[in-house]
Amino acid sequence: MSQASTERQGWRPVIGLAVGLSLLLSAMLVAFGLPAVSSGPHDVPIAVVAPDEAATQITGALDQAQPGAFDVTIAASEDEAIAMIRDREVYGAFVVGQDGLSVDIATAASPAVAQVLTAVGEGAAAQLGAPATVNDVVPTTEDDPRAIGLTAGALPIALGGFIAGVATTLLVAGTGRRLAAVGAFAVIAGLAMTAILQFWFGTFDGSFWATAAAAMLGIIATSAIVLGLESLLGRPGIGVAALLVVLLGNPLSGLASAPEMLPTPWGAVGQLLPPGATGTLLRNVAFFDGAAIATPILVLLGWLALGVALLAIAGLRARRAPAGERAAVVGVDGQA
Repeated sequence: MSQASTERQGWRPVIGLAVGLSLLLSAMLVAFGLPAVSSGPHDVPIAVVAPDEAATQITGALDQAQPGAFDVTIAASEDEAIAMIRDREVYGAFVVGQDGLSVDIATAASPAVAQVLTAVGEGAAAQLGAPATVNDVVPTTEDDPRAIGLTAGALPIALGGFIAGVATTLLVAGTGRRLAAVGAFAVIAGLAMTAILQFWFGTFDGSFWATAAAAMLGIIATSAIVLGLESLLGRPGIGVAALLVVLLGNPLSGLASAPEMLPTPWGAVGQLLPPGATGTLLRNVAFFDGAAIATPILVLLGWLALGVALLAIAGLRARRAPAGERAAVVGVDGQA
């Protein structure tokens, strides 16, 4: 660029760039920091097993101690409550019996929620003057008791799908070949990441192939939406994809705690984005024998279908453009 053009450009781009990047950094701080700062139970579903009068007292005490923290369901027996935990209908249960208060938790569902329920249960038992017994109905593995591997794996899955989508748009031409590329990546990466989490980190101990299939679906759904947005919108599409997958999807996934531990309604929003749906699917397949997987599967299939549709639209538009140019050339030649 010549000195004259540089002088004509002025300082406006410099100021605009500085302000724009500052706003982006501030948005990233809010997106990643707000869920952590505002973390706390919000309508966490739990079960209570107790005689009618005692159940009413416990429900009232919970609401008084932490308003809006718990969504209580009365179960007829402890067996029913445990079945609800295994089916991912509730995170835990308070069971009042002749021997005191039993607190049934599921660390595999969320170590953070399990810790909250344990503390609340022990506090309630102390007020009742009765002993408290904590039962971990669905525990994590001995090698990774806090399921840190699952939390740490969320970002590589999100970024892996994002990077794969961007790289494919730069290196591969043609809708079919691009889909084949991200499909092959999803299979290889899903197998590799599941093998690391299960056989190296020891985070999972369920069916390897079922968990790997869940990882593959999450990766290809993420890659496809990135691919579709970039193919249709160009570079702005990469920015939109980064917003959905990284800036919003990762911090709102709830994997570090639970969706119900995030401010309302962001926990629910996060489950509608690829990272949140992928994390929930992995957790439910690996620890709960595939309970409550319909919703995350439908969410991921929806993103996959949207990405393929955007790719198809971009492909049709690309084919129509040369046809229009040829028609224009023929028209000019005919006039000549």
